[in-house]
Amino acid sequence: TQTQTGKISLCALLGLLTGSVRGELRYSIPEEMVKGSFVGNIEQDLGLDHKRLVAGRTRIVTRGSNQYFELNIQTGILVVKEKIDRESLCGQIPLCTLSFEIILENPIELHPVAVEILDINDNAPTFPVKEVKLEISESSLPGSRFLLESADDPDVGVNALQSYTLKPLDYFNLKLQNRADGSKYVEMVLQTPLDREKQEELSLVLTAADGGNPQKSGTLKINIVVLDANDNPPVFTQSLYRASVFEDAIKGTLVTTVTATDADKGSNGRVTYFLSRITDNALDLFQLEQNTGKITVAGSLDFEKTKHYEINVQAKDDGGLIDSSKVIIEVKDINDNIPVIDVMSFSGTVSENVEVGTTVAVINVEDADSGRNGQIQCAINQNVPFKIQSSLAKYYSIVTDSVLDRESISMYNITITARDQGSPPLSNTRVILLNISDVNDNAPIFEKNSYSAYVIENNTPGLSVFSLQAKDSDWNQNARISYLLVESNLDGVPVSSYISVNSESGAIYAVRSFDYEQIKEFHIQVKAQDGGSPPLSNKVTVKIFVLDQNDNAPQILYPVHTDGSLVAEMVPRSADVGYLVTKVVAVDADSGQNAWLSYKLLKATDRALFEVGLQNGEIRTLRQVTDKDAVKQRLVVVVEDNGQPSRSATVNVNVAVADSFPEVLSEFTDFSQDSNGNLTFYLVLALAAVSFLFIISIVILLALKFYRRRQKEMKPGSFVGDIVNDLGTDGVRRTLIIKSSIKNYYTLITDGTLDREHVSEYNITITATDEGTPPLSSNTTLTLKISDVNDNAPVFDQGSYSAFIVENNTPGLSVLSLKAKDADWNQNARISYLLEDELINGTPVASLISVNSESGVVYTVRSFDYEQIKSIEIKVIARDGGSPPLISKAAVNIFVQDQNDNSPQILYPVHTDGSLVAEMVPRSADVGYLVTKVVAVDADSGQNAWLSYKLLKATDRALFEVGLQNGEIRTLRQVTDKDAVKQRLVVVVEDNGQPSRSATVNVNVAVADSFPEVLSEFGDFSQDKDYNDNLTFYLILSLSLVSFLFMASIIVIISLKFYRWRQSRFLYKSNVTLPVIPSAYYPPRYADVGGTGTLQHVYNYEVCLTTDSGKSEYRFIRPVSQNLVSVDP
Repeated sequence: TQTQTGKISLCALLGLLTGSVRGELRYSIPEEMVKGSFVGNIEQDLGLDHKRLVAGRTRIVTRGSNQYFELNIQTGILVVKEKIDRESLCGQIPLCTLSFEIILENPIELHPVAVEILDINDNAPTFPVKEVKLEISESSLPGSRFLLESADDPDVGVNALQSYTLKPLDYFNLKLQNRADGSKYVEMVLQTPLDREKQEELSLVLTAADGGNPQKSGTLKINIVVLDANDNPPVFTQSLYRASVFEDAIKGTLVTTVTATDADKGSNGRVTYFLSRITDNALDLFQLEQNTGKITVAGSLDFEKTKHYEINVQAKDDGGLIDSSKVIIEVKDINDNIPVIDVMSFSGTVSENVEVGTTVAVINVEDADSGRNGQIQCAINQNVPFKIQSSLAKYYSIVTDSVLDRESISMYNITITARDQGSPPLSNTRVILLNISDVNDNAPIFEKNSYSAYVIENNTPGLSVFSLQAKDSDWNQNARISYLLVESNLDGVPVSSYISVNSESGAIYAVRSFDYEQIKEFHIQVKAQDGGSPPLSNKVTVKIFVLDQNDNAPQILYPVHTDGSLVAEMVPRSADVGYLVTKVVAVDADSGQNAWLSYKLLKATDRALFEVGLQNGEIRTLRQVTDKDAVKQRLVVVVEDNGQPSRSATVNVNVAVADSFPEVLSEFTDFSQDSNGNLTFYLVLALAAVSFLFIISIVILLALKFYRRRQKEMKPGSFVGDIVNDLGTDGVRRTLIIKSSIKNYYTLITDGTLDREHVSEYNITITATDEGTPPLSSNTTLTLKISDVNDNAPVFDQGSYSAFIVENNTPGLSVLSLKAKDADWNQNARISYLLEDELINGTPVASLISVNSESGVVYTVRSFDYEQIKSIEIKVIARDGGSPPLISKAAVNIFVQDQNDNSPQILYPVHTDGSLVAEMVPRSADVGYLVTKVVAVDADSGQNAWLSYKLLKATDRALFEVGLQNGEIRTLRQVTDKDAVKQRLVVVVEDNGQPSRSATVNVNVAVADSFPEVLSEFGDFSQDKDYNDNLTFYLILSLSLVSFLFMASIIVIISLKFYRWRQSRFLYKSNVTLPVIPSAYYPPRYADVGGTGTLQHVYNYEVCLTTDSGKSEYRFIRPVSQNLVSVDP
């Protein structure tokens, strides 16, 4: 049986700890049940969902080492874990209960459970001994009482000891007595006087029986020895003694003294005391003085183990008469136990976004003491955002008292203090460490709201322009920041074609070389996005300013210099000082100081006559013009900008000093010959160059002839020289030789191709040996280092790479890391990675993929859709830093993997609003009749596109079924006349993705043998006025369209016929010779290929039919030449 209590108290407790502690659940089971026996259904009795039971990591928590029950998480059933003996657990306590707690987590719930262990009659009454011997005086009077040993039965209730019987009853009978404490004892009462001379010994049997079914019993054999007269038995002064002693009493402490008196004299009046029916533990704890009756402490008492003891004391005289009494010793508690703190449930981690009042731990506090010594107060330290509150007796919950913030404090040490009310009070502490888990509640923050970056024009692509840094106060994945370039257009061009951002470091790189004259500045937005779910982001504006570089020379606008023509400025001879002759006008496309122009006079016929304004380019006279000044004056003006280094341009200015134009012409006629003079000069120069090259060629040719002739004259293997001895080397492979240039001077020259990548340094030992006897020599060593040239292109590890990404990826995802190596050194080996510009389905590849120019990591720029792009092939360029740079390419195939992001689409039956499509089933249809088929497709692929069909709803589910794989709707049974005409089915189509997606379709089925019967049932659908109106409109529109197309086709055919007729009439009726037509317009030539010579000529024929020709009339063209055909009229 099972009961549930505490429902009223539960409502009050929920106000203190919502969802944490519930009312006590009680069960009762008999003892001695086998392992696995059913106790109760926890899931059902607590009203818990099975998913909650599993997700909450439900478990049993018990106090003590033994756990008698276990919970099956899969079924929610509470079962017996090991056999339970009620007597060993509870002894003689009538109500035996085992209490434990069931704890669930996330959120924490505590459910107290009490299981009452019911007694079964598994123990028979037993006596302490099998046989006792009593000595009774023959002078004992009838009515004398003799205390007998009582039987003990560990069972309780009706299964406990119920009755005694004595046999035989010749001299004695039994009487059951009650003590003051309610306990019972049995006495034997003398009925008939004893006579020792008649019967010296008696043998009796005492039987104790319980009330169980079946009944159990135990026996005690009583041997009585009849003694001579001893007419007064000992008598205790009290039938029940009560005493108390503190549990910390030392050995020898007096507990109480029992006293018995005997009216006899002599040895019959001497009384001794001894213990009877005392438990083993009491026997070790107390000691009775036989002569004095003093009971003292003999061992260590513990109130928490046993609160009181019952001791049976007997007084016996030397005559054998006895009396008995009972001593109840109460152990008094002292405050000797500190409170014990037991953490019942504690996960160790709590999320920072939990609500105020959320339970983070449940603790149990026990104090084995009693009274005020066992009354406990619990508290926690004050400097934490938590509080402790009592939920049930001895249970406390630690709940949040304010909002948590991991970014402020990520860990709390909660000190739990439990203090009892004893004197002096005892306390205990326990510290639990609570970690605050992070939630993504902080977006990345840039140090500034906007940034400015500067890049000099004509930069190299891949140049690092700026580096951004954002911070996120969250932790771990929530604080992992990715940097993304916000897509925008700059003059219609995606900003990603100008700038790229390293998603990990935040470094901004230039994708192309900038030209200040085209772009002076532009703004981009960079987004910093964390790795939380959902991710948080922040944007910042970066202003990029392109700085001007002096890359443009000044351009002369005036005077304009044209080849072959002469422009001269005229100065009258009356011109005074400062006369303005002309002005040189120039511009510079650069800006700033790079565009500041200065004008200088570079050359002049008479430098004392003219000057040029430094800033304005005005040419003025320096002095008065005189008659002696030549008419022809040539000035060369240079225009320089202010850049570093400066750039310049020159212009020739012709000045005529004259008063009349004829005078100018007479003087400047020789200028017209300048161009011819220049031409002559260049002709002479070209002739000289050609002659020189011709002579050099003749010399080289003769030298080669001579060299080959010498080679032919020498035999193979002829000795030429001893290189090793002549050079003084050790014979190793070398690329250097030594030659004598002039006396006592030698030249060390290269004799082969050097390769720094193979040998980067040579140690050259030069040995000089004279011809003396003995020869003397000397040597010196030179170290020659080979400098690097950029002769090795970067090499990728592989020729092609493959990478896989799942669709719907987050932009900025790292796809692949490429690595190239360059055998060169230093700058020539510094590799940068670029994405080759190309289009993928009309979209620039840079809008799909980006490459980190330094690391070679390939990132996604956007989220991919498998249904649009299944794979892309890009080419990554590895370029070194040499001049000129060398490159190599690697193909990267990126495969987009499918994700189940598309629901199935129903193709048939098609559902149209306002119209009804019904499948007709005859009433004679048998089992398995095919009604219709649901056809669906899924845009995904693989198992995401595997579809299954199920019948979700139906007017009569017993009539139809849907094929799981093919979607065929068939009858499950024979159609009868009782089946309704209108049947509506709802079919659900699910794919096999994780998680799966589905779509539903309504299928209308008409069970009828004739169409009028269907119309009568479905008539409410057939009168849709809007449907009829739409049908009429579309019919008229279709008729008009077909008629128009038909008329247009007729007109086109007639027009073509008329055009062809006109063409043929023109050719046939013409009386003039047709124009010459190339042979390429006529059929191929036919020739005699058999060698018989039947064809004497090569013939070309054209067969022409005219509108005037009959059906069998042909016109042949006579044979003509191979290239031309002439047709006679």
